[in-house]
Amino acid sequence: MPKRERYHVTKKDGDWKVKKEGAERASGRHVTQAKAIEQGRRLASQDKGQLLIHKANGRIREERTYGADPFPPEG
Repeated sequence: MPKRERYHVTKKDGDWKVKKEGAERASGRHVTQAKAIEQGRRLASQDKGQLLIHKANGRIREERTYGADPFPPEG
């Protein structure tokens, strides 16, 4: 199965950025985390990928998955 595209919402240099994992440049810069999450959600849902939302300190706050899970856990 192909790997899911992953987007990260992180704070850097006073701005909230949306960046595709492995990309050199951010897809967008925003003043608020809410606006960055909105863009990240659009990108991740188009790619049926994942959105990882980080706190200002860099730790992951939340993870959202869009589309069918390629490897659903048993249980």
